[in-house]
Amino acid sequence: MAAPVDLELKKAFTELQAKVIDTQQKVKLADIQIEQLNRTKKHAHLTDTEIMTLVDETNMYEGVGRMFILQSKEVIHNQLLEKQKIAEEKIKELEVRAKQLLLQALLPSFQSPRYILGTCIYWLTTFLPLCL
Repeated sequence: MAAPVDLELKKAFTELQAKVIDTQQKVKLADIQIEQLNRTKKHAHLTDTEIMTLVDETNMYEGVGRMFILQSKEVIHNQLLEKQKIAEEKIKELEVRAKQLLLQALLPSFQSPRYILGTCIYWLTTFLPLCL
């Protein structure tokens, strides 16, 4: 009678562990994307700061693929501001998505009776012999 329960608990723990690992990988990927977007945003900000020190009538070259296009300072400035704004929006979106992913994936697992029962059995079998 105890063997089916043990197999069922083991299966539940295995499923929970797989879900936790999958969620951790997705959150780690979101963190990497957020870091990249922060670098992009910082690069655009630093470039914009340097450009703003130039005279307003200065024309600049914008790199497009393998060529350069002559643009005014104002156009380049607006493009850099837009790049920062887009990066900030994507960062917020990724942070929200990562939080939602954690809540959707892990919260139901932790609230399940199997998890509670399995955790109790795990703690009893692991730490009770150490206390005796």
